[in-house]
Amino acid sequence: MIRVAVIGAAGYIGGELLRLLIGHPEVERVDAVSSRFPGRRVDGVHPNLRSATDLLFCSADEVDECDTVFLATPHGAAMTQIDRWVGRAKQVIDLTADFRLDDAEVYQRYYRNAHAAPQLLGDFVPGIPELHRERLRGADLVSVPGCMAVAGVLALYPLVVRGLVEPMARFDARTGSSGSGATAGEANLHAERSGAMRVFAPTGHRHEAEISRHLGIAVTMTATGVEAVRGVQTIGHATLRPGVDTAAVRGAFREQYQNEPFVRLVAHKRGTFRYPEPKILLGSNFCDVGYAVDEEAGRLVAIAALDNLMKGGAGNAVQCLNIRMGWPEALGLSFPGLHPI
Repeated sequence: MIRVAVIGAAGYIGGELLRLLIGHPEVERVDAVSSRFPGRRVDGVHPNLRSATDLLFCSADEVDECDTVFLATPHGAAMTQIDRWVGRAKQVIDLTADFRLDDAEVYQRYYRNAHAAPQLLGDFVPGIPELHRERLRGADLVSVPGCMAVAGVLALYPLVVRGLVEPMARFDARTGSSGSGATAGEANLHAERSGAMRVFAPTGHRHEAEISRHLGIAVTMTATGVEAVRGVQTIGHATLRPGVDTAAVRGAFREQYQNEPFVRLVAHKRGTFRYPEPKILLGSNFCDVGYAVDEEAGRLVAIAALDNLMKGGAGNAVQCLNIRMGWPEALGLSFPGLHPI
């Protein structure tokens, strides 16, 4: 049994971490750290946890030594606090953007400010179990990628790693409002967000750099906010190498993901849910991937969907914890989602 702390526990990602960790069979204690609500009941901020816990938020100073610390703070805070938590915990799992890139110059280009701890950028293992499972088994520092980045990477990785597509891709990503966090500004008020399909990053979205890093190819991305609370869907466009057909694409996906507990191939000829759909994944740790091929044009469309707070955040982090501790990978993550919803 282990002791864990969630830093930034009052946010949406922090709340999902609490939901998963409070019920995790190998976690004996959870510290819920919030600078805004110390001393208040957790279920006053996360009402879905009523009767699940009597936990109170605490301050960072109240956290004793623990086994794992999850950083769910606003972007930019983790890199200024990292020394404190590395000295207090055996493992740090960062869910912010601070350690998702391994190059300080690339970080500055996408985030418009210098990194506060550039010497640590290369020390964090990317929290993508499907790509880095063996490294995660011994990882004391883990950085969970962004939600759209996870979806984009899983959508194209089987084809890129086998050299089936040209080394460049274009992504169109859509995300629900929870991706902006619990303290989002005016643009995410209900009156402004409802009914909207708002392009908020036509170029240069931060997850573009992450996808490029993990796939090793040139990537561009456009991101749009849609009228949903949870959910991410990415559509990747790539050019097939000469001679690559639908059968080769299908075979690559099946071979890559046949034994993955949380990636499902969804590419059917008919039916309402014949391609990945975020709606049926809400609350689950699954990422559904699918594809469509235009053999005559040599064109591939790769589709991925996930819950941004789960496989795109807290669920992925707990999956990484399970791997690091040698527990069954799906421990505490078995919820399959709901339908209809």
